Amino acid sequence: MDKELSSIHYDQYLQLGKILEAQKMRSKEFKEPAHDEMLFIIVHQVYELWFKEIIYDLSSVMEMFSEGVVQEADIGIAISRLDRIVKIQKILVDQIDIIETITPLDFLDFRNYLLPASGFQSFQFRELEVSLGLKRENRISYTQCAYSGVFSEKEQAILNKLEEGDSMFDLVEKWLERTPFLQFENFDFIEEYKKAVKNMLTMEEEGIHKADYISEHEKNLRIKMLGETKTYFSSIFDIESHERKLAEGKLKLSYKATVSALLINLYRDEPLLRQPFMFLQKLIDMDELFTTWRNRHAQMVLRTLGQKIGTGGSSGYDYLKDTADKHRIFYDLHNISTLLIPRSALPELPEELKEKLNFSFSQKKK
Repeated sequence: MDKELSSIHYDQYLQLGKILEAQKMRSKEFKEPAHDEMLFIIVHQVYELWFKEIIYDLSSVMEMFSEGVVQEADIGIAISRLDRIVKIQKILVDQIDIIETITPLDFLDFRNYLLPASGFQSFQFRELEVSLGLKRENRISYTQCAYSGVFSEKEQAILNKLEEGDSMFDLVEKWLERTPFLQFENFDFIEEYKKAVKNMLTMEEEGIHKADYISEHEKNLRIKMLGETKTYFSSIFDIESHERKLAEGKLKLSYKATVSALLINLYRDEPLLRQPFMFLQKLIDMDELFTTWRNRHAQMVLRTLGQKIGTGGSSGYDYLKDTADKHRIFYDLHNISTLLIPRSALPELPEELKEKLNFSFSQKKK
C-alpha cells in the first residue's frame, strides 16, 4: 500500500536552511571582510552541485553499459543523459565569466585566507575524471605525492575502487568491440574499406598529375601531402601498427573498437546505426567541453594570478594548461575523422545487410 503523501514546504524540500547558511567568509572571520569572497564561495559551491549531477547521470549511463548487452532503448536514454551533461558543461564554462568579475586586486584581498585550500582537493572532480577513464599513470602530477593523497581514507578507497573497475572509456570500448556487421556473410568491412581508400588515394594522385593549372613544384608538394595522408590510415590497415601505437601510448582504443567506431561513423545514415553515432558524438562533445573548461580555467588563472604558485602548491597556469592538453579521454574518437572518406567512395553494403540496418519488417497481406 502506498504511503500517504504529506505536505512539504519549498524551504524544507530544498534544504535551503543548510544551503544558504553554508557561505562562511574566511576574511570576515579574520575581521577583514572582502566583498568578493562571497561570490567566490558561491560559484565554487555551484560547481560542486553540478559535478554531483554530472556524476549522477554518468553513473546511470555506465550502469546501462556494464550489463554486457546494451538494450536499444537504453542507448536513447544514454544519449539524452549525456546531452544533459553537455549542457551542464557549457554552464561550467560560462561560470568562469562570472568568476572573472573578481579582479586580480579584489582576489588578493582574501587569497591568503584560502591557503592551502585548492580546487585540486575537489573529490567529486577527481571521482568524475576516474569514472570517465583518466588513469593514475596518465595523470600530470603537480606534487611528488599521489593525487589522491589529499583525501580521506574513505575517499581514497572510493577512488581506488573506481580505478580498479571499468571506466566509461572501458565500457564504451567493450560495447564497440561487440558491434556486429564488421563481418557479414561475404562482406568484410575492413577489407572493402581498404580497397575504397586505396582507390580514392590513387584517383587523387592521378588527378594531381593530370592537372595542367598547377606547376610541377606545386604538384610535388601535393603528392608529398598525399603521402602523409596515407600514413593516417596505417594503423587501420595494419593491426600490428595499431598495437604498437597502443603500447607506445599514442592510441588508447583497441583495434576492433576503432574499426567499429569507423563503421558507425561511415554508415551513420543507416537507421540502426544512427543512435550509436549520436552516442559517440555526445562522448566527443563531453570530452571537448572538459578540455574547453580546463583551458578557460587556465586562462582565468593566468589573468588573475599571472605566474604565481597556486594555493594548493601547483605551478598554477602551466599545470592547468598541461592538463587541458593531456587529460583527454576520448581522443581516439575525435581521430576517427581522419579515417573518414566521402560518401561517394563508400563500399556498397549488401542488400541483406542494408535490410538488417534498416529496421525493416514485412506485413502479411490479409
